[in-house]
Amino acid sequence: MDRSETVDLYPLARSRALLADDDHAETEHRLAIEHLKRCRLVPDLARTHLVYREWLRRQHRRRDARDQLRRAFEMFDEMGMKAFAARAQAELHATGERARPRGPGTLEVLTPQEAQIARLVAAGHLSDREIAARLFISASTVEYHLHKVFRKLGVTSRVQLVGTFLEQEGTPAGRR
Repeated sequence: MDRSETVDLYPLARSRALLADDDHAETEHRLAIEHLKRCRLVPDLARTHLVYREWLRRQHRRRDARDQLRRAFEMFDEMGMKAFAARAQAELHATGERARPRGPGTLEVLTPQEAQIARLVAAGHLSDREIAARLFISASTVEYHLHKVFRKLGVTSRVQLVGTFLEQEGTPAGRR
């Protein structure tokens, strides 16, 4: 089968997947994905992964859906296809997982409390207790939110947090 035949089979396989009953849908989804892998239509491949994994989630196969939803999200996010990335992200949320956009705008995923704590960390060398005193919360609450900030921003230390946070806010790391 040459490349053009593979491209021609894609719409047919995907349409069959969308129209198939539950007993046959998975086979058709996988067939559409295999065809697209061969012809390298990345946006269509990502969209097919998304549609297939949405079906898996609706079949209560959330764990099976997560890996491919993550992949679809990453592909859409890398291509800048925000609407489809948001759709994949919504599906991931529905499975109980969180996905965050990369690059500019990452701070938008922080809750107001997390952003406030991150700003205080970025503003100076304050301990968890000092931040807690300023916000009238406990140090363990600061620690809890800071852990979530680290995870959401993909950092492992306060130094990395300062650099990432200041970069996201458009402030050069050297000017605080």
